Amino acid sequence: MRSRKFLKAEQAALVWDAPGLIAGVDEAGRGPLAGPVVAAAVILDDQRPIRGLADSKTLTALQRERLHDQILAKALCCSVAQATVEEIDTHNILQATMLAMRRAVEGLRLKPAKVLVDGNRLPTLDVLAEAIVKGDARIKAISAASILAKVHRDRLCEQLHVEFPHYGFAGHKGYGTPEHLEALLRHGACVHHRRSFSPVAAALARTAAGAAVPAEAMMLASVTPAPPLTVESVRLDLRAAP
Repeated sequence: MRSRKFLKAEQAALVWDAPGLIAGVDEAGRGPLAGPVVAAAVILDDQRPIRGLADSKTLTALQRERLHDQILAKALCCSVAQATVEEIDTHNILQATMLAMRRAVEGLRLKPAKVLVDGNRLPTLDVLAEAIVKGDARIKAISAASILAKVHRDRLCEQLHVEFPHYGFAGHKGYGTPEHLEALLRHGACVHHRRSFSPVAAALARTAAGAAVPAEAMMLASVTPAPPLTVESVRLDLRAAP
């Protein structure tokens, strides 16, 4: 007769290897100076394959739009979620990204047996999950998620452009391009800018002081990386997030 210890180990292996639905998860919009960060989760249907799935960054806008519609039509289920500018400024961009990913997974109509996440960090989930570096180029479900997230966020930026055309959101999608930095110098920050990002903080300081901030300083700030955070610190903060 098998011992209880042996049975527990066997059950753990069965849970780990349990077959079921696989969801791919990816995000769009970690680097921009404005707008929300968007995440998507996709469970593909093996019986309805989609040709041409790839990392969204390698596709043209037209290809992404075409694949976006196919994914919505053929996938078993999809979910797109986001973390707001306010949440980005409160939690920082990494933690806000994890929050958007968690919301995307929780928004799926079907519960996956396993979640595959692009990158090297995982959001706090109640299902088995695995982080895969460059997963958006290797795993079709993650590729599909990257396309949904990218298209959704690009459309949001086009809406922001209608509201604030002088920033050029439709072109640069919120990234710190020379055009965008010049607009920040000229007009200051709008309600959609991420105040915790250095170039935006510099623009706000300029507005408050009534003096110009050199464009060179803002350009340098736009490429200065944020200090890294541990996975555990992300998970601890997200437990308290809505």
